[in-house]
Amino acid sequence: MKRTLLMLILSCISLTAAAQTATDAFAKYEAKEYRASGEMYDKVLKAGNGTASDYYNAACSWALAGNKNKAFAHLEQAVAKGYTSVKHMQQDSDLSSLHADKRWPKLVEDLKKSVAAIETSYNQPLKNELESIYETDQQIRREFLAAREKHGMESVEVKALGHKMEQIDKENQEKVVAIIEQHGWPGKSMVGMQASTAAFLVIQHAPQEIMEKYLPLMRMAAAKGEASNNHLAMMEDRVRMNKGLPQLYGSQVQMNPETKQWELYKVEDESNLDKRRAEVGLGPIKEYLKRMGVEYTPPSGESVK
Repeated sequence: MKRTLLMLILSCISLTAAAQTATDAFAKYEAKEYRASGEMYDKVLKAGNGTASDYYNAACSWALAGNKNKAFAHLEQAVAKGYTSVKHMQQDSDLSSLHADKRWPKLVEDLKKSVAAIETSYNQPLKNELESIYETDQQIRREFLAAREKHGMESVEVKALGHKMEQIDKENQEKVVAIIEQHGWPGKSMVGMQASTAAFLVIQHAPQEIMEKYLPLMRMAAAKGEASNNHLAMMEDRVRMNKGLPQLYGSQVQMNPETKQWELYKVEDESNLDKRRAEVGLGPIKEYLKRMGVEYTPPSGESVK
């Protein structure tokens, strides 16, 4: 599965489903209550609201719960609905229990055929370049988080990796800016979703002037279905925060200088925050912040547990 941690996209679970039940399913997954997670995903899918990611996530939960039949059924639906990450599926430890099953080779082959058919219209050299950029962007952040966890934020190791990350970000920004200037925003029909996500990540990590310059292009891409609406929401929030304006979607947090604790950055029209989040495919703010260890206090001032 895939997990979103602030602006870092790392392995675990996809959080793009807007339904409360999908959010609950993710919470059960994190609590290692895999059967309960699978059952909650099943309710989402039975209602007809499932995306390829939802089916894939349900398969992961059922595989970990020991129900191979349900796991394979959901993976087959994920492939049918356009799931395309062959490498991720093959390497995902959540699905390791399925590898010895005779159905696994056929599933992988079906996915490869599906991907090949989809990718016939892709700009393959550009896709490969952006996917390589995606890996460098994420790898240094995996290393940074691991070092921070092991050695602490003020450690020599973390500071060294921070400098390394700045250099990698600068190199990636130069590459992605050149790509956008030549090709426009690299949408999913041009390069696929992961490669398109790489452009978002790199620009999101860029200085304010670069984000502001290319934000209008990303807006147009999202309006055409070529870029993710929830990625756009994150960039809108980041740009507004950097300008000292309230954010719209609650994707940004900040360190309180007095308490040294993370907290939600100020939000415009906070009473309608969850409504706006749902419109762009983001789950409830309480659950989003909970996954980062931040307790949410709504506008009424009443603490939400």
